[in-house]
Amino acid sequence: MCGIVGAIAQRDVVPVLVEGLKRLEYRGYDSAGIAVVVGNDVRRVRRTGRVAEMEAAAQAEGFDAHLGIGHTRWATHGGVTESNAHPHISHGELALVHNGIIENHEAQRQRLQALGYVFESQTDTEVVAHLIHHHRAQGKSLLAALQAAVKELHGAYALAVIDKRDPSRLVAARMGCPLLIGLGEGENFVASDVSAIVSATRRVIFLEEGDTAELTRDGVQVFDASDAPVAREVHVSDVSLASLELGPYRHFMQKEIHEQPRAIGDTVEGILDAGGFDAALFGKDAAQLLADVESVQILACGTSYYAGLTARYWIEALAGLPCAVDIASEYRYRSVVGNPKQLIVTISQSGETLDTMEALKYAKAQGQDKTLSICNVPESAIPRASRLVFLTRAGAEIGVASTKAFTTQLVALFALAVTLGKLRGKVDGAREAELLEALRHLPGSVQHALNLEPQVASWAEKFAPRQHALFLGRGTHYPIALEGALKLKEISYIHAEGYPAGELKHGPLALVDTQMPVVVIAPNDALLEKVKSNIQEVRARGGEMFVFADADSSFSESEGVHVIRTPRHVGILSPIVHAIPVQLLAYHTALARGTDVDKPRNLAKSVTVE
Repeated sequence: MCGIVGAIAQRDVVPVLVEGLKRLEYRGYDSAGIAVVVGNDVRRVRRTGRVAEMEAAAQAEGFDAHLGIGHTRWATHGGVTESNAHPHISHGELALVHNGIIENHEAQRQRLQALGYVFESQTDTEVVAHLIHHHRAQGKSLLAALQAAVKELHGAYALAVIDKRDPSRLVAARMGCPLLIGLGEGENFVASDVSAIVSATRRVIFLEEGDTAELTRDGVQVFDASDAPVAREVHVSDVSLASLELGPYRHFMQKEIHEQPRAIGDTVEGILDAGGFDAALFGKDAAQLLADVESVQILACGTSYYAGLTARYWIEALAGLPCAVDIASEYRYRSVVGNPKQLIVTISQSGETLDTMEALKYAKAQGQDKTLSICNVPESAIPRASRLVFLTRAGAEIGVASTKAFTTQLVALFALAVTLGKLRGKVDGAREAELLEALRHLPGSVQHALNLEPQVASWAEKFAPRQHALFLGRGTHYPIALEGALKLKEISYIHAEGYPAGELKHGPLALVDTQMPVVVIAPNDALLEKVKSNIQEVRARGGEMFVFADADSSFSESEGVHVIRTPRHVGILSPIVHAIPVQLLAYHTALARGTDVDKPRNLAKSVTVE
């Protein structure tokens, strides 16, 4: 959830560190800091708040160094204070930054206090700094001290460490949290996200579980969990600087909402290039692996979980397979009945979501090795741990509230449902052609939905003063109601709940009054008449309705009933089109309330802690 950047170079690395931290702001944070080695001293500046405040302090200090590390922190252990901000320093000699959580930090703290170490923070991270310093004091090199220390840690971590006694190197370690190395000419870098260093290099090495690394100006050495030297593949990142810039938009969320026709089109293009819904879309061994699947288990968190809920309807309808969808953090802690013929599908925008990664490990430990990852980030941890992979083509998503990642995940899951249907003889050639044609037209339908933005923005003015909202949907649109409620609460801080419309009379109707706006997703499908009945239940209690209908739905505006018509009903792909207006509603309501759209309070983009 936090961000790491480090550099060793012949040039001043302070601008590299600051720029890297600014590019990591989207991940979510509440404090920032850098530490550098200058001469025979290690110097540090930390600030709560934004990176810009820390940058001003570093400029005032006149920092100029060839070795340094930086960090944006999202508070877990200890409050949002400067003393808890990273980097942490041990004995004025060694500085460290850390992502993740050390589960045995209390026992290690007691041990280190008995050895005479004094703690200045409430964090689990300071334990690691002192532990490495302790091993250094036994005569170990910086790398050997790091390798010894991590063997005594339980939990998840990405670490970058510098020491004023050895200004010629930077060391790093990874377990459970993303960390990569950037390769330059006469300079090298470490970062938790390629966006932090893309302006300096595109050549990267993704560290694997248990890896440690030593970086100098002239080279990089990587060691596996047994401390043996190991060669890791060098990748050339395709993340563009343009994708990390706002351009003409006010916020990244707005930019990413409007990028959806292109992102969906690119994802659909991959399906069309493969000649249709073919098992090869998911990997070279997919046909064999998917041939005898008996059921599907989807594991995800947050918005990705709602994508999974939508997919359940598609998989059961098109493939005739039972499909379960679990929140990853719940699945991994219940007794699962393993089935080796069950397909385990994990969904994660970043590919580093810790709860989802641990749920995948748990499923595999139950003997379930039919694993598929749907992800937006190549070479991230979850795809690497899965036998099959479908990479969405959403491009870099910076806004914390997911938009284009969600809709491209839905495209991927739809492709999976149809492919499973073909393999099981449930989808014939004519039906496949029909579904491919629907996909071809999807980007245009999404663009038509985006054209409704002015109308949705006018609704937002009515939502801005409210404190609560209710979202209703039925069938495949129920998860879209959940997603709409999540988006509204994430960025506008209005309490919102999503419900199946048929559940109104079983409790939620008690909440409806003149101050409770009710958003209804009402496409012209088989459940339309049922939804209309639910709308009447709300109107009878004085509730104000905001209805997203199709152009061919027979809805009309009246007192207390507002209607926006999305494009004509697009059939089975309707949930993807109806995701657009609820995203726009959340965005414009947040604008009207003056909240920080791209960096909502208390939230982070990449959730790499439990």
